[in-house]
Amino acid sequence: MLTMTEVGDRLKRLRRRRMLTQEQLAEKSGVGITTVNRIETGTVEDPHFSTLRKLARALDVEPRELVG
Repeated sequence: MLTMTEVGDRLKRLRRRRMLTQEQLAEKSGVGITTVNRIETGTVEDPHFSTLRKLARALDVEPRELVG
């Protein structure tokens, strides 16, 4: 399992690759923008797997691509 900073870096990289803002990803995934920001910056210590699954679905990737 990756550290939260590494998960955040992966999330940010995938989001940018799809040319989405944090706000757009939040809206598309149904996850709050504050949560998206906190995951990307590594300030969330243990995000729920369901949150990561929603983000992965919105980015059209498998959740394992976020968590390693």
